[in-house]
Amino acid sequence: MNIKIKIGTDGEKCWENLYQGENKTDWTESVESVCKDTVKDSLKENLLKHKKQTALTEKSMEGSRERQGLSAIYEELESLIGLEQVKKLILEVQAFAEIQKLRKEQQLNTESTVLHCVFKGNPGTGKTTVARIMAKMLKEIGVLEKGHLVEIERADLVGEYIGHTAQKTRDQVKKAMGGVLFIDEAYALARGDQKDFGREAIEVILKAMEDHRDNLVVVLAGYPKEIDYFLDSNPGLKSRFPLHIDFPDYSLSDLSNIAEQMYGARDYRMTPEAKASLKQSLQTFMDSDTQNHGNARLVRNIAEASIRAQAVRLLEKKDWQFNKGSLMEITAADIQQSVERLAHFGKTERKDEESRETEKQKIDMLNQLKQLDYLGNLSNMMQLMQYLQQISYPEKTEPKQRFEVI
Repeated sequence: MNIKIKIGTDGEKCWENLYQGENKTDWTESVESVCKDTVKDSLKENLLKHKKQTALTEKSMEGSRERQGLSAIYEELESLIGLEQVKKLILEVQAFAEIQKLRKEQQLNTESTVLHCVFKGNPGTGKTTVARIMAKMLKEIGVLEKGHLVEIERADLVGEYIGHTAQKTRDQVKKAMGGVLFIDEAYALARGDQKDFGREAIEVILKAMEDHRDNLVVVLAGYPKEIDYFLDSNPGLKSRFPLHIDFPDYSLSDLSNIAEQMYGARDYRMTPEAKASLKQSLQTFMDSDTQNHGNARLVRNIAEASIRAQAVRLLEKKDWQFNKGSLMEITAADIQQSVERLAHFGKTERKDEESRETEKQKIDMLNQLKQLDYLGNLSNMMQLMQYLQQISYPEKTEPKQRFEVI
């Protein structure tokens, strides 16, 4: 910004670009080179007033932009269906962080603003969505520099050989600097024995949390029971996560509203019969698996599958005469077809998961038997191992057995 000032003294006129917002040249030198002593003091005073007013204006505009950004984030948070207690806690976190920042500016004592969190809840309860909103909110109030979210899991951190895990973990931390590092199913890092590389990843993350506490927030997420067990097994972890937020399962009403919101965002709408069919199907899923029925993730899968079913239904028509309403309409048949397909896929996935778990148990038992063989505690060990490798396990396995050396 350039300001041209005219000064008249004893018939003389001095013109000078005395204030340049992008020029660091000392303005006093310019004044002294062109103006008489009688006007220097007045000129300096006026320029200082202008600088101060400009700074206040820019600060006011910045605060206004910040408020507008926060207003949009508040609207995004409020648009989430359900999660009332979660919303309240997130707003408390934002208010606390902002007030501590203002207290610091006024040179008042402040509380620690370590905001590392634990999000506990079943899949599809909004943990990742809320973490993303929180990251943007902390950026708007100046706690985080970038406000982005880096979502990772065990496979993104744990390497295959010594030294690999530490480097992979540091790379992920570097990507998350200035934002939120969201670790899904974090307790998977602690599985295995003391030699498991997951423990190395935990140590690197803990150090990063300490070294970059002013520009990094770490969120551990996963099932409630597993997360609690994980934290209790490592005192160093539990003390570093002061904020614990529970994400409850959605009610049937909430899931129905989420479905309507998803369809509306895509310019689709359900017929009354489709709404009834969806509610009935959701209730069936919830009754069949009360611990983990998928929540909003299940609703999204049904919505996306029904949109594909609708597309096939429309293209099978012979006349191909479509209006806006027919292109938007989701029928009960579309819902039912999508639910049946998801149920079939779910059975296949569960069967595959059981097979993988059975194989994992078999390998675990064989490894323990090998350890016993090394100790010379059993005879004909190789024959027994070969027998165990050949036997097949039922689809529903009994509780996992362990062989311990007594």
